[in-house]
Amino acid sequence: MAINNIQHPIDAVILWVDGNDKNHQEKMSQYLEKTVNINSTKIRTRYDQVNEIKFTVDSILKYASYIRNIYIITDNQTPDFLKLNTTNLYKSVTIIDHKTIFNGYEEFLPTFNSISIETLMFRIPKLAEHFIYLNDDFFLINKTEPTDFFKEGFPVLRGKWINLDKNIFYKKFIKPRNGHKAAQQRAAQMVGFNKYYNFKHTPHPFRKSTFETYLKNNERVFVKNIDYKFRSNDQFLLQSLINHLEIKNKTCILKKNLQLKYFRSYKKPLLWYKFKLNLEHPKKLFLGLQSLDRCPQNKLDYIIEWLENRIG
Repeated sequence: MAINNIQHPIDAVILWVDGNDKNHQEKMSQYLEKTVNINSTKIRTRYDQVNEIKFTVDSILKYASYIRNIYIITDNQTPDFLKLNTTNLYKSVTIIDHKTIFNGYEEFLPTFNSISIETLMFRIPKLAEHFIYLNDDFFLINKTEPTDFFKEGFPVLRGKWINLDKNIFYKKFIKPRNGHKAAQQRAAQMVGFNKYYNFKHTPHPFRKSTFETYLKNNERVFVKNIDYKFRSNDQFLLQSLINHLEIKNKTCILKKNLQLKYFRSYKKPLLWYKFKLNLEHPKKLFLGLQSLDRCPQNKLDYIIEWLENRIG
């Protein structure tokens, strides 16, 4: 990517946890309330995985060869595909332990909260100014260019403007929502917006300096946001805060087209998923497969085979 004829590197950051790891489960159980069942569906789907991170990494290597480094943030874990690798295929992949990004804030570890981890992900040593954040259920499915994520050095933000719940008449009589959208809305209001830019499950381009500047001036806000072992309704979504700061400063490009295929439920017939996955559209760059661990085996087998053919 050229800005004023200077080449700027782009890195990728992925959060990952192997919730099937017994050591991780034992560590987590020490902090869960006694009334919470660690084997409950709600807990398991947030932490369990089916090794889809390999496809996330492979998709970056195949469809975004300009990415300089791929950082995987974990809690003393390493994905199996990296353990078994005996080639240089993954030489650009580095494991970053929670202790590294929580350096100076170790009292908040261990944490099992992706929002807390995302808040400090920019503290990876030597992370590029321009980086792309992905969850481990995001995949690139067509060739991308640096300009799909950054233009003239500014992040390309995919989403749309939506009214805050508090400004929608009928929602005033409904119990306030929690979760991802609510955390986005809190962040927008912190920046001073009376509506919010709702972004979906696509890779998120960021500038590290935007994080650093906000932390320098608002450390108490950051510290409060990492002071939760598990997700809390009092937290804000750091990605949303950074996006709204970029919007306020007019240092981003807004794009309505998500260029995304996205599945979060696997209740439809297998034929429907075959049709959707194989419906070619060259402008669709991303695939999101949320809660793939909940997918019925016959559909999971097909999806994994499709990923292997598309990305492997």
